[in-house]
Formats: sequence, C-alpha cells, structure tokens
Amino acid sequence: MEDGGRWAETARSTFRREYGRDAQWAASAPGRVNLIGEHTDYNGGLALPCAIDREALVLLAPRDDFRVRVSAWDLAESADFEVSVAQPQRDWSDYVRGIFFALAERGVETSGFDLGIVSRVPMNAGLSSSAALGVAVAAGVSQALGLEMGPRDWAHIAHRSESGFVGVACGLLDHFASALGRQGHALRMDCRSEEVEAISVGGEPFGFLLVHSGVERRLADGTYGMRVDECRRALDAAVGAGLAPQSARVLSDLAGVDREALEAALDPLLFRRARHVLSENERVEAFCQALAAGDLQRLGSLLAEAQASLAEDYAVSTPEIDWLCAFGPSCEGVLGSRLTGAGLGGFTLHLVLTDSRQAAEEQIGRGFEARFGSRPQSLWVQPSQGARVEALGD
Repeated sequence: MEDGGRWAETARSTFRREYGRDAQWAASAPGRVNLIGEHTDYNGGLALPCAIDREALVLLAPRDDFRVRVSAWDLAESADFEVSVAQPQRDWSDYVRGIFFALAERGVETSGFDLGIVSRVPMNAGLSSSAALGVAVAAGVSQALGLEMGPRDWAHIAHRSESGFVGVACGLLDHFASALGRQGHALRMDCRSEEVEAISVGGEPFGFLLVHSGVERRLADGTYGMRVDECRRALDAAVGAGLAPQSARVLSDLAGVDREALEAALDPLLFRRARHVLSENERVEAFCQALAAGDLQRLGSLLAEAQASLAEDYAVSTPEIDWLCAFGPSCEGVLGSRLTGAGLGGFTLHLVLTDSRQAAEEQIGRGFEARFGSRPQSLWVQPSQGARVEALGD
C-alpha cells in the first residue's frame, strides 16, 4: 500500500467513487508499541507506550439523516446502520458502532455519516489496531459535529466503545497512546491518575524492531478477561486478609505490601498475577531512569525481566514468543527482547542498536525460519505523533 500522501489520496479517490461525493474530514490515529509496563493499565499501574508510524485513516462526510454507512476497504467489508440502533454484531463494525454508542451515553446527538476506513496497523498483532480505529473514528466524528473535544476525550470515547460495547475488558493504555502520542517520545502513563509524561527516545543510538511470532492474537478469546478477573480476585483476597485497606481499588494499591505476607495470604496463582503487576510497575520506573541515564545494558536487562515475568507469572507467552525473546539477544546489536501488547501471540519487541538493524533483522528472520519453517514479518518502528483531524478542501 502507498505511503504518505499517495496513500491518503488513494483513499480519498476510493471514497469519492464509493459514495459519489468527496470526504469532508480525514482523521488518523496510530497504533502503538508498549516499551514496558504490560497488563498494568487495568490494574491502575504504570506503562511506557509510544505511538508508532503505522496508522488507521478514517475519511468521513456527514449525512442529513441518521444513517451510517461504513466501508473497511482493507477488509472489503461494509456495514449500514442507524445511529440510534446500538446492537453489537460481533464483527469489525462494532468498533465503529461503539463510538456512536459511547457518544450517546454522553448525551451527544449525532447525525449520520458516510465513512471509509483503511489501516496500516497490522491486525491481531498486539499493536492496537482496534484502538487506532476507535480513536480515529471518535476524533473524526467529534470534529465533524463541532464538539469541543480533544485527544483525551477521543481516547475515553474509544475506550468506552471497546470496553462497554465491543466487550473487551481493556484498560486505557492503548487509546491514550494512540490519541496523545508525541513524535520522538514515549509516554510514561499512570493509568490510575491518567497523568502522562513525555519521555524522549528520539535520537538515541537504538530503535525498535518488531518481529511477529506467527500467532494471531485476539483479546476477545477469553484469556484476557480471565486475567482481569484474576487480578480482581487477588486484590479482594489481599483486602480480605487485612493487607490493604478497604479503599484499595486496583492491584497497584498493594505496592507497599510486604511480598512474603502477600504470598502467604494469596492462592499461588493469584499471587503470581499480583507479583507480575507490582514488579512491572517497578520496571517501568527503572526503565525511565535507564533511558535518562543512557544505560543501554540496563534497558536490555529490564526487557528480559519483563518477559520472564509475563511468561512465568502472567502466563501470556507462547512457544514462538519464548523462542524469539531468547534468541533475539544473541543476534548482532540486540540489547533485549520481550513480547509487546497483551501477549498470547502477535509481535515481539527487540531493542536494537540502530547500526545493527539490518543484521539483527536478518539473523532473527533466518533463525525463526529454521526453527518454525517460515520467515516472520518484521517492522522497524519510530515513536510518532498521535491522532489528528484535518478538514478537507475541494
């Protein structure tokens, strides 16, 4: 697919051909890669995501009725519904329908729209293609309606759509990263207070190589929801044992609790889930400190520690991911590796010295092919700007 202006112009031509008129607005929102801080968002913890240079583009034109027509050109699929009819269909269109559901919850009366969607964010790969789509639709619709909303609102609307309408028990991390991303920066995000601090990663002697495990990842398959429930049960058990006050609302509220006392009070499985969340919060802080100090070896070791915790304590790795994360650091210029996103498939993240990018990509690719029989998809990504909306002229 074309990059940059050619890609967008092709989308505008497709919109014109399909709907017989020009799009009036263009909204785009990027996918994200999470550098560290996994499964902490719905536990009120810390994370360090950054937007990437792969985005979803939504073209739209308001209608004078209450009908929504939407085409997903990448999927060769379309849908047609009334804005007042908010019934999930259990397909891709729910990520669009849910935006109108979330706006209606806020008391916003919306007109109908013609929408066209195209995306460069790989699907089912742990790079938040769904959040990119939701944020882009929320941004475009809110701007077209003249609503006084900004990126944080877009993120909350998209999150409400995905969690309350689509039915994925996700946190805010993906939507905030997509909406608030900054060029050359990661975002240190406190998922409880929603405070966001931009952390510079631009111009460093390293970059981020993403290598696909060959396993598609689907959040709605039940495992993600199981982890959310296990974390809730771990918190309830800690409160019940008197290790945390009744006011504790998320696992991250247990940060000051003695780990040995926590282990003694919790079922072993629930303790492992809690230990991952609490130690992962600590790793996010240490990673930010290592970035500021330029300590590349420390960055790599923190990624390795995070992967071990995700595999052993949180049980969201796969054999393919385990292999990539073990093999990666043996390749030229690779400082550290771990899964990124919720796990259970998708991409692995490899911190690579920029000068070694091609060598590392080739060595990992050859090794994976020898082990699993196919050459993996790989992407070199840059920390990029978040969501934006443009009014289109003639």
